[in-house]
Amino acid sequence: MVSKDPTSEGPVDAAFRPVLTWMANEIAAGRPPQTANVYLRTADTWEAITGILQDYGETLVPLPETSWESSVCQWYGHHWQVLVDLYTEGEGRSDLVMHVDITEAEGGFDYTLHLVYVP
Repeated sequence: MVSKDPTSEGPVDAAFRPVLTWMANEIAAGRPPQTANVYLRTADTWEAITGILQDYGETLVPLPETSWESSVCQWYGHHWQVLVDLYTEGEGRSDLVMHVDITEAEGGFDYTLHLVYVP
């Protein structure tokens, strides 16, 4: 059972990690992460993300396991908000995060990618 504590953020639940890792790795490979239960928030979300990454000027790398030591998750009443720390070739852990909202769905969870940005 995934924690639904609205009072504080905590670590990203292990149940979410495989899909979030896949999403981050798709972004690092230059592909919009979309599948049956993974969605982009709006039609122009991918365009916004690619522009932010280009302006940031670093190359994303596949998500390392160490990202879970600093990434956070919090329940907001109807969904979990997750901020996944992303890594680049030049910096290691970067200032960039992947913002994803996760909702309960029949048979699992739905993931909505909001943005990749520097908070």
